[in-house]
Amino acid sequence: MEVLQLLRLLLTTAMLGLSQTVNPFVAQQTPPDPCYDENGAPRRCIPEFVNAAFGKEVQASSTCGKPPTRHCNASDPRRAHPPAYLTDLNTASNMTCWRSETLHHSPQNVTLTLSLGKKFEVVYVSLQFCSPRPESTAILKSMDYGKTWVPYQYYSSQCRKIYGKPSKATVTKQNEQEALCTDGLTDLYPLTGGLIAFSTLDGRPSAQDFDSSPVLQDWVTATDIRVVFSRPHLFRDLGSRDTGEEEGGTGSTPYYYAVGELQVGGRCKCNGHAARCIKDKEQKLVCDCKHNTEGPECDRCKPFHYDRPWQRASAREANECLGKKKIAQKEQAPEACNCNLHARRCRFNMELFKLSGRKSGGVCLNCRHNTAGRHCHYCREGFYRDLSKAITDRKACKACDCHPVGAAGKTCNQTTGQCPCKDGVTGLTCNRCAKGYQQSRSPVAPCIKIPAINPTSLVTSTEAPADCDSYCKPAKGNYKINMKKYCKKDYVVQVNILEMETVANWAKFTINILSVYKCRDERVKRGDNFLWIHLKDLSCKCPKIQISKKYLVMGISENSTDRPGLMADKNSLVIQWRDAWTRRLRKLQRREKKGKCVKP
Repeated sequence: MEVLQLLRLLLTTAMLGLSQTVNPFVAQQTPPDPCYDENGAPRRCIPEFVNAAFGKEVQASSTCGKPPTRHCNASDPRRAHPPAYLTDLNTASNMTCWRSETLHHSPQNVTLTLSLGKKFEVVYVSLQFCSPRPESTAILKSMDYGKTWVPYQYYSSQCRKIYGKPSKATVTKQNEQEALCTDGLTDLYPLTGGLIAFSTLDGRPSAQDFDSSPVLQDWVTATDIRVVFSRPHLFRDLGSRDTGEEEGGTGSTPYYYAVGELQVGGRCKCNGHAARCIKDKEQKLVCDCKHNTEGPECDRCKPFHYDRPWQRASAREANECLGKKKIAQKEQAPEACNCNLHARRCRFNMELFKLSGRKSGGVCLNCRHNTAGRHCHYCREGFYRDLSKAITDRKACKACDCHPVGAAGKTCNQTTGQCPCKDGVTGLTCNRCAKGYQQSRSPVAPCIKIPAINPTSLVTSTEAPADCDSYCKPAKGNYKINMKKYCKKDYVVQVNILEMETVANWAKFTINILSVYKCRDERVKRGDNFLWIHLKDLSCKCPKIQISKKYLVMGISENSTDRPGLMADKNSLVIQWRDAWTRRLRKLQRREKKGKCVKP
């Protein structure tokens, strides 16, 4: 518990220390009405920082004691481990723990789902464990009360394998809503009392300019939190500490997850227009709105207070909603609104009327046809002007259609329609890789620079035979693929080389099998796999392989439990892929099915 208390203290101190910046989570003093200063002028006000999970109900997909066992029994307080223990009052001397039922098959997902009751701006999510910390854990959030979920953070020692994400990634302003995966909190020890603590703003470039970052404001917003335990640290890793054979004896190693405390630190989301949250007549949590605002999050202006658009309050400006002002009879009446045929209604604004020299104070309402602005005179976000059409045309604005992965945002240039592309991406909509780049599987960096890495340079000369020419004579330019070569091989596949590591005297390549033209091993399918090559073969460049390139690999299968996957040696055919081979290989594949291959 000391670690958790220290985390709370550090987070609270960090929030208070940023009070001179534009941090939205700054604790404020409590005057008679925090939303107005001593002169009655509006100012930003925010609810207090709380543990939003405290006392809330948690839904667990698995709980020990359902059904009852001799170790877990809901009717016996000493052996009960309900989800309510996750959010009750925990102290160092009274740590009550929720525990899942004993599970016998790994991996088996167990989920904890917490509803916050309304939108909160979440600063951190932490879990205090009573069991060993899981090997793989995912934290997700929902902004629509559990209808849809998006990832917040992943923890695993096998980030790419379990979650399809790299273990090390950099957050930039272009991907500030990107969930990361880290292996920094997945050690087995301590056996109990371990902590996982995720900060929503840590490492996010715009955290110090939160008021000006709608992206981060959206990123910290959540109505529900879900934790998914995907892979445990099995008890067999603990030696004789816990055999876990109390309930089953099925021959498999049982395990369970146990958590003493789930915390969600944050503030009730009120957009700077309320100092507290209260319960309404239906006992739902809502903001106690000021500044002429209303709504569960003070997210709209009250009726007849529309003289300027609703805005979130900031440290510099309260952005109070203003009421409509009447025009004195002696003043000149404003002329009709000019909405370029894109709106049916408009409102009057006195300030604009004065600034125009008492000529025009109209502001168009609900601009249609993807237009925006006081006169519906420019295109709204996500659209750009089609200069071949008049601004009054219904199709004057065209959709940007920025690629959801290749583009760094949805807003394109209003004149050219050019979308902002991520590094290595090109095209009007950022839909293809630039020259010198190739497609990756990462949404963070969809196009990566083609590296000039040769794995053979990683092999020391002492591993190479004295005379490579006599050991293997690599074919030079012999790329002819005929029926005889095809029939002699156990497998014929197209692969993309991803990365390499050495295991004893072998080079272990992580590959992605793109196409399978022939394979006698039914376990070999499209997707991630391994390719094994002995270091003495690799050092003599037979075969010769480069990382991040595609190859046609034709070889003989080896059934080895130590080396799952494919194997290639000096007698295998490993040549850089050519698209022209696709048709040829499909033809050989059809001939094989007709019995044209003579078994060796």
